[in-house]
Amino acid sequence: MSFKNPYPDVEIPNVSVYDFLFGSIADEDLDRVALVDPKSGSETTYRALIAQINAAAGALAARGIGVGDVVGILSPNVPAFATVFHGVLRAGATATTLNALFTANEIEKQLIDSKAKILITVSPLYEHAAEAAKRVGLGDENLIVLDGEGLEKSGHPNAVDLLAPNLPAPEVSFDPATHIAVLPYSSGTTGNPKGVKLSHTNLVANVAQIQPLQSMSSDDAIIAVLPFFHIYGMTVLLNAALYARARLVVMPRFDLVEFLENIQNHKV
Repeated sequence: MSFKNPYPDVEIPNVSVYDFLFGSIADEDLDRVALVDPKSGSETTYRALIAQINAAAGALAARGIGVGDVVGILSPNVPAFATVFHGVLRAGATATTLNALFTANEIEKQLIDSKAKILITVSPLYEHAAEAAKRVGLGDENLIVLDGEGLEKSGHPNAVDLLAPNLPAPEVSFDPATHIAVLPYSSGTTGNPKGVKLSHTNLVANVAQIQPLQSMSSDDAIIAVLPFFHIYGMTVLLNAALYARARLVVMPRFDLVEFLENIQNHKV
């Protein structure tokens, strides 16, 4: 006996994650708010986010990053995560996302195993990131500290150094069904954490699958506490919300009072 899904068949386009999320964005959606930082009150529109993603891709390409290369991202949930994560994918490279609670030893292991050429992080995680980067031989210029002092003062590029040149995103070609978009690592329940190779089609399929069930729309505000570096937060929150043109209220960690305040203030 066969059983049929009560929902309509899901169509999975053969496109990159970038093209799936942003390739057909409507003009009326460009000035919608995509990301909210509730701490500072700053908002990023879809127009600004797409421009930042393209600039990040251009900056990475200028640093020699492209198809076949891996870039590490060590960061809690912050709006800039979306920029650099999708910038890496837009450049044709692979993003390996690291747990924000990792020690220097754990960061070092993943950088070696994934063969990452660049590590992107934030100031609160700098100490462990810098120690791990030094151990694996990444030069200062290949440790990007998004909210840091910048290349001239610290030797590490920051978000301004990355995005200000506004270099065009490169023209890249790959098969979405086989090209590895992200390389997150398992929790290591039965041994050492293992890299999980996920193609562009894997990520596109997941968003396409859950969209009819979530019924997320551009009128929704979504609170993002689950970490973007883990596949749940990456797919069900970050990518699904962007695909729906929703507003994503980004929290770097769970705090009950802030969580409830954000739900109230942003009508989540």
